[in-house]
Amino acid sequence: MTPPVFAHGSLRLYLLALLEERPRHGYELIQALSERFGGTYSPSAGTIYPRLSKLEEEGLVTKSSDGRKTVYEITDAGRTELDARRHELDAIEDEVTDSVRRLAEGVRAEVNDAMRSLRAELASAAREAKRAANSATASAAASDARAGSTTTVGDAGDSRTGVDARVESTRAVHEADLVLNEFRQLVRTELRTQANHGLVPPETVTLLKARLAQVHADVIATLTRT
Repeated sequence: MTPPVFAHGSLRLYLLALLEERPRHGYELIQALSERFGGTYSPSAGTIYPRLSKLEEEGLVTKSSDGRKTVYEITDAGRTELDARRHELDAIEDEVTDSVRRLAEGVRAEVNDAMRSLRAELASAAREAKRAANSATASAAASDARAGSTTTVGDAGDSRTGVDARVESTRAVHEADLVLNEFRQLVRTELRTQANHGLVPPETVTLLKARLAQVHADVIATLTRT
């Protein structure tokens, strides 16, 4: 189980510190926290809003409407508590730094595990394909011997070439899986990081669809030429 990002009571104080900088609505607080974590952690609305409600009940923040948004602002009582506990903020920053490092290491470990698993599957598949090809060649040779048939050098070469082609095709498919999964992981991570900063416009998805469609067409074209 992943340890909690904030120790008990730390997020409450951290929210007061963010509101001391300027009034914010809930989504801005979520974005600010995500930025502090370099996109590796983004708190849910279910984490933030109950704490804001509690701070409001205690008179440490107030809320007002700005169109369809609810804006939270620190009160004098909130500043007083923050001043009294300001020495704790440095420790919280250290907690945040440690949490960012821990989450980043977790992301890297997941990616590395996935890549190792794919490489192991690729190697295993290649061995199985080679073993199956050798077995098929041996069986065919034994069958020809029993039937008393003769196989020319050219025929044997053609048979071996066909076996090699199947082995290479199997290897190519698994290598393609590796490339596709790596691409997916990289793009997914980058999109999520930028989304936490509100930096993913709709045209990004349109471009991705168009380029992938072109890649698909190019891949099909290479297959139909063989």
